Amino acid sequence: MPLRWKIAALAAATACLVALAVGVLVHVWTAMDIRSRAEMDATNTVYSAMDVYRRTGTLAGGAELDPAELPTALRHPAGADRRVAYDGRVEGNLGPSVWGAQRVGGPGSPVLAVRINMSPQLHDLRRLDASMAVASLVSLAAALPLAVYGAGLVARRLRRVAETAARISGGDIDARTGPVLGHARGRDEVTDIAATVDLMADSLGRRLRIERQFTADVAHELRTPVGGLLAAADLLPPGETEDLLRARVRDLRGLVEDLLEISRLDAGAEAPVRARVPLAAVVAEAVTRTGLDTEVTVTGSPAAEAAEHAEAAEHAEHVETDPRRLERIVGNLVSNAHRHGRTPVRVTVEGLTVVVRDHGPGFPADLLLDGPRRFRTGAAERGAGHGLGLTIALGQARVLGAELRLDNAPDGGAVATLRLPPPPTDARPTHDGAEADTRRPRP
Repeated sequence: MPLRWKIAALAAATACLVALAVGVLVHVWTAMDIRSRAEMDATNTVYSAMDVYRRTGTLAGGAELDPAELPTALRHPAGADRRVAYDGRVEGNLGPSVWGAQRVGGPGSPVLAVRINMSPQLHDLRRLDASMAVASLVSLAAALPLAVYGAGLVARRLRRVAETAARISGGDIDARTGPVLGHARGRDEVTDIAATVDLMADSLGRRLRIERQFTADVAHELRTPVGGLLAAADLLPPGETEDLLRARVRDLRGLVEDLLEISRLDAGAEAPVRARVPLAAVVAEAVTRTGLDTEVTVTGSPAAEAAEHAEAAEHAEHVETDPRRLERIVGNLVSNAHRHGRTPVRVTVEGLTVVVRDHGPGFPADLLLDGPRRFRTGAAERGAGHGLGLTIALGQARVLGAELRLDNAPDGGAVATLRLPPPPTDARPTHDGAEADTRRPRP
């Protein structure tokens, strides 16, 4: 149940309880007051009738001597001071009554009694109860929409804070709650929560900017000495030592370039240079550049080798994308599959989707849950590496507006699925196969 309806239901239940409590209190107090007044009237009437009877010998004020309906408590009183008694019997038009009685003489003398009928007052009490019930229902009907409206305001404010927190969790560190509704009218708990979320986002943004700047500075400073190392390695005499040193320096240079690329992706400084290209041909070229034994399959084409697919790609699906970044994503996925998985590694192109699958142990559970993390390759059985390949692939996919999903196949092996966005509806192919877009010039 949404929060606004929970708050409205709680407000309605509280109003009903308050109305019920007030109604019960008013009913009990009024009933006690009616009985107290009746007993007072009975006592006063008995005194007055007794005075008239003793002076004139006549009965006045509705007094009777030893009436048959007189309650036993007054007919045979246990104490000399017994004056009034309540009689709840209903006889005809006479409802509950209060009797007042007094003996006219000594013991055994007749009892002079008067009966005060409370029916009119009790009828008024029932009308009062009905009026209070109607008034409570009317008040509840009027208050419930106000409660729903007020609860809706609180719910909208909380929803706005939750949406901002979700955007921050999704990577938008510049998201802020801004002026939450009601902020100008004073502070409350929701405003405090919103201010805390903004403060958290500011602190997180500062930390991330410092981290990104540090990564970029370190990578940039390492670039020059690594280049010098590579040049110095070229001067060594040929041999096993030179080959080993050159390989290590190349690995170091690749790591530095990856760090620089990640720092640019994190800073949002990357922008795609789009062109309309055949998807299968770009994927086949990316696989070929890796130099790894990988099977490429284009749905609807019988060819299996990359070269054959390059020829079949002339009639395959065309996409509007940045081919350099697309090749980078596919190359990283294929290299990751070979490094951490087992052969055969297969790449499948179907429509706007590219699937890279290996037959190794699959992605670790924490990677599937939290996504790839830098300098962590997951489980030990997935091999060595600095763990930046998937991070870069995800970053480049975001730049292209594509979706990169990581899963494990039911029969074993890691599966990476890249879904490219569909081309814009106003895109028209030109004679040379490039896109003619009326919104912007060709790149």
